[in-house]
Amino acid sequence: MLHEYRSQPRLSPNSNEEDMGLLLAPRLAYFAAVARHEHVTRAAAEMGVPQSTLSRAVVRLEQDLGVSLFARRGRTVSLTPAGRRFLTAAERALAEVERAADTVRADADPTAGRVAFGFLHTMGSETVPGLIRAFRVDHPGIRFTLVQNYGEAMIERLRAGDLDLCLTSPVPDAPDLVARRLDEQRLRLVVPDDHRLAGRRRVRLAEAADETFVTLEPGYGLRRITDDLCAEAGFKPRIAFEGEEAETLRGLVAAGLGVALLPPPAVPRPGVVELAVTAPRAVREIGVAWLDGHPDTAPVAAFKRFLLGRRGHLLPKEPSPPA
Repeated sequence: MLHEYRSQPRLSPNSNEEDMGLLLAPRLAYFAAVARHEHVTRAAAEMGVPQSTLSRAVVRLEQDLGVSLFARRGRTVSLTPAGRRFLTAAERALAEVERAADTVRADADPTAGRVAFGFLHTMGSETVPGLIRAFRVDHPGIRFTLVQNYGEAMIERLRAGDLDLCLTSPVPDAPDLVARRLDEQRLRLVVPDDHRLAGRRRVRLAEAADETFVTLEPGYGLRRITDDLCAEAGFKPRIAFEGEEAETLRGLVAAGLGVALLPPPAVPRPGVVELAVTAPRAVREIGVAWLDGHPDTAPVAAFKRFLLGRRGHLLPKEPSPPA
């Protein structure tokens, strides 16, 4: 039986909303059960706890709120107007918690769970679809939430908990991350098909020192690699345009706006010629990264093993440059 509620000191003036939430959360289910049954004994039986435990929890809830939630009439109770208002909010909160529990359990399911996977824009047309198709041969029920972005943005989302894994370049080196190199991709100097170098198959990057470049924006891994390779070749590139998509850059090269260092296209594009770069060695490393110390769900662990098992053959075979 519920003890009669008597006015008690409320939380100290220094307590904040977070403190109140922590105090109330464990007692909401007890309160809702008593409210449904209007009887402590039946509510205790439903919850599988001693009647005295339930009674004390509800009294403490009223004390913390400083409001009477129940009117007592012998062995039965009924909600006060304040109690009815509080019950509506408590039931919404409990339902939301239950939905959240269902979601995380479903996401961790070994056969039908979810992997949040990030990857570079340049890997979206062929590489990632091929990886997922191959993975699903043995894991047909695993679901994916896919995020396509540039490297630094994906690392931020990894740290924020929005991603489980990401494919990125350059391979990050940070104390809070684990990163594994999976493959490398040769970069090509892309020039218009009427360019002075277009008749060549190979070129030293220094031969493009006087050219205007179109590049990805600062913050993109490929932009950093472009700047580093040009510096290694002895020049700083003159930039005519900074964009967000490699294929947009190819279109601008075809239009004669400049040249670009890019990975090979999934499909050859008319209007440009792709030249192998002999010096310096023009490649970008592709790796997978995840947060250090964070336990994996079964689906994430399975996909991580799959990616690590593709070291050296992560990327589709590159078409040969035109003769």
